[in-house]
Amino acid sequence: MNSTLTRTRLVHWRTAIFTLFLLCGLVFASWASRLPAVKQNLGIDDFEVGILLFAMGTGSLAGVMLANVIVARWGARRGLSVTLVGVAAGLLIAALGVDALGSYPIAAAGLALMGLCFGSTDVMINVEAAAVEQAFARTLMPLFHAFFSLGTVAGAGIGVAMATLQVGVSWHLGVTAAVGLVVSVVSLRFVPAQAATDDDVAETPSRRERLAAALAVWRDPRTYAIGAIILGMAFAEGSANDWLTIAVVDGHRETEATGAIALTVFSVSMTVFRMIGGPIVDRIGRVWTLRILSIAAGAGLIVFILAPNLPVAFVGIALWGAGASLGFPLGMSAAADNPSKAATSVSAAATIGYVAFLCGPPVLGWISHQIGILNTLWIIVALIAMSGIASTAAKPIAGSKVGAGSKVGAGHH
Repeated sequence: MNSTLTRTRLVHWRTAIFTLFLLCGLVFASWASRLPAVKQNLGIDDFEVGILLFAMGTGSLAGVMLANVIVARWGARRGLSVTLVGVAAGLLIAALGVDALGSYPIAAAGLALMGLCFGSTDVMINVEAAAVEQAFARTLMPLFHAFFSLGTVAGAGIGVAMATLQVGVSWHLGVTAAVGLVVSVVSLRFVPAQAATDDDVAETPSRRERLAAALAVWRDPRTYAIGAIILGMAFAEGSANDWLTIAVVDGHRETEATGAIALTVFSVSMTVFRMIGGPIVDRIGRVWTLRILSIAAGAGLIVFILAPNLPVAFVGIALWGAGASLGFPLGMSAAADNPSKAATSVSAAATIGYVAFLCGPPVLGWISHQIGILNTLWIIVALIAMSGIASTAAKPIAGSKVGAGSKVGAGHH
């Protein structure tokens, strides 16, 4: 489908999807960085903050499950033109609810809309990224996810600056929404009009046929095996984001500042390996990369749990971050190996990942209350081992141009 695109148009397409990944990371972190101000402005407690986050999370999960239907009906480009507007609108509504209107229900409604559209956007940009990979015949998915990570760093940094300067939530997030909308419109101009990612629907299927296609992917054993890869690594990544600082403070008896440094080390390690991961996959293949990194993640987490001192703990954290870096993006890439089923497969894989991100933190929190945070992290070690064992499922299917190692990609280096 992409053979008619010139090299220049392919590069513009790739750059547009890089930009959208960066934008999504920035928008997500911009909101998260202002949570203390949200809590203060609305006069709510931690439980009510949790309800806001739950509204966004459940909206995201619904959006992930709707994405494949959107792509099958309208194509990824047209779908993104709607969902990216929805993300900006939801962010603006939430910001106005927090600051200008001081309304908890409006803030919750805005976050639910933002989450719904964000979930669908996430699937569609991953499907587009997989199509770009196939067009370039090189592993690029880790680099796309590195741009998301860079966006979160930028969004968090801007959020710190806005909070320090005491800029209101409405102004900060309102401007972020406006800039995001402009960037989205410009970027989508460079995405091929014939959604390279849609489910090849020359003959517009009926609603029943689209539903059947969406459900069929759940009868494919490969979906669950790829889901096991993503589940293990989503827990490895999510547990660090949510519990690493607490594990450093409560488990290793360090200061809160040291906990923040530990999370930074993890994030930097993960981002660096996402930036350099593509050439590694093209050299040794998707399966061996996942096996090696699952060993690194598991070993790093064990070193962190058992560390007798802080330097050893930091070595473990760096290994943990590096090992967890590619599981989610390579799982997405594997799910999209068959372009004709890319939307439904990526949607299913992303659903499993989102469930892990949503359900993981509270489950781990409840368990850690019973046995302590460091003991709880052994559960993550077991899930990482499961991910490594399941990595064979990521073997590229016949016809895929990426992920098989140097015998496929050698001509492109």
